Amino acid sequence: MQSIESTALEPTKSEMAGLSTGQKIGRLIPVYGLVILTVGLIVLFSILLPDTFPTLLNVRSIVSDKAIIALLSLAAMIPMASGRIDLTVGYGIVLWHILAISLQTAYGLPWPVAVLIVLALGVFTGFINGLLVEVAKIDSFIATLGTGTVLYALALWHTGGRQVVGVLPEGFYALNGTMLFGLPITGFYVLLIAVCMWIVLEYLPIGRYLYAIGANPKAAALNGIPVRKFVIGAFVTSGLLAALTGVLLASKLRIGQASVGLEYLLPALVGAFLGSTTIKPGRVNVWGTLIGVIILAVGISGIQQFGGSFFVEPLFNGVTLLIAIGIAGYAQRKRGAVRRITPASK
Repeated sequence: MQSIESTALEPTKSEMAGLSTGQKIGRLIPVYGLVILTVGLIVLFSILLPDTFPTLLNVRSIVSDKAIIALLSLAAMIPMASGRIDLTVGYGIVLWHILAISLQTAYGLPWPVAVLIVLALGVFTGFINGLLVEVAKIDSFIATLGTGTVLYALALWHTGGRQVVGVLPEGFYALNGTMLFGLPITGFYVLLIAVCMWIVLEYLPIGRYLYAIGANPKAAALNGIPVRKFVIGAFVTSGLLAALTGVLLASKLRIGQASVGLEYLLPALVGAFLGSTTIKPGRVNVWGTLIGVIILAVGISGIQQFGGSFFVEPLFNGVTLLIAIGIAGYAQRKRGAVRRITPASK
């Protein structure tokens, strides 16, 4: 059952060919408006906060803090490409980061084995989500909300409401704590995964099939695309990436607690929804998602450096999510209007 529609509004070469320079700029501004706004915010905060904002220390802080959100946003956008939504990316990370630690401290497993178990559980959870959505025909929002709540309950039961602590191997700490070219290695994880996802979604049949399913699942099925197979695969991939993010969070925090993790759900969804308003408006896409996360990171960092209160971040995330959903909905309605007008004009 479909929860969101995936369509694209980016101008084609044929559309741009007959336009003047001014018309081309006007056509491209809605496409790259968020990118322009991001650059503008960076320049603005760099001018207003020259001693703290445009510094390597601030860049490191942003990369370290927002890499987890970026990975979760990428995980969330995979089902979104097929028109579904996966809320377990936020709930699951609570259990995954706890298990990544407790399997080592309480059960004495080597850290590579613990990581593989967590990744396998993430894949299994994604498979269950896919079955609930495609076989049981439960709306993906409801299905993943239910699954995520169960995962959160398991995290509470496993910890008994207490922190999971213990001495972990240096190799496990290195998964998140390594610096590469002066930046946290997690930033390079994000870049590598983003490039791989971009290639798959934009240049391989898998990506085209997912976007076709997201735009019109019935038409995709009539054209021979195995909708059930690809939707379940999207949830499985999302579950795998969310579990990997949980492992990295465990390596970063070095303790496990059920009160940590849910705060990542909202900004992750904000990043994915914002991504559908830029680069390819009306359709979730990899680089748009990263731009969405970056503008959140830049905006919050700048506001906090101006002395913003502790409630600024959730307020900023919530308002931005509403704006992003509103823009995405407008883009879809506009696309539908264009499609209705075009046949009539012929």
